[in-house]
Amino acid sequence: MVSRNTLLAFLEAKLAYEIDVVAAHGAQAEGTAVIIDTRKQHSWDHGHIAGALHLPTTALDAPLTLPRDRTLIVYGWGPGCNGATATAYRLLSEGYDVRELVGGYEYWVRNGFAVERAGSVGRRSADPLVTAELD
Repeated sequence: MVSRNTLLAFLEAKLAYEIDVVAAHGAQAEGTAVIIDTRKQHSWDHGHIAGALHLPTTALDAPLTLPRDRTLIVYGWGPGCNGATATAYRLLSEGYDVRELVGGYEYWVRNGFAVERAGSVGRRSADPLVTAELD
C-alpha cells in the first residue's frame, strides 16, 4: 500500500506540472505563457490553438530556440495522447519552464477557445458539459 504522504506528494507535483485549458487560456492572454502544439503536421494543418507554436515530437532532435522568459505549455490531441509528455520531458531537461495542458486540443476546442485553421481564426460553441456550472 502506498503511503498517504507519497500520494500527497504525487498530487502536489501533478498540480504543479499540469495546467487546465482555462488557466492556459488566461496565461496566453496575459503573455506569461507560450502554447506549443506537439502533434504531427497533418493534425496542425487540420486546426490548432490560435497563437500556438508548432513543435512536433518528430522535431525534438533539432536544437531548440524557444522563449525562456515565459512558461511553455505543451499539448497533444487530448487525454489519449502522450506526445506532449515526450516534448515536456525534452524541454524540462533543457531547463525550460513547462506545463502540460490537461485535455489537450480536444478540451481547448470543447471550451470554445480560439483555434486557427488555414490562416483563419475562429471558435466553436462551447460544449455545455465542460463549461456548465454544476449544482
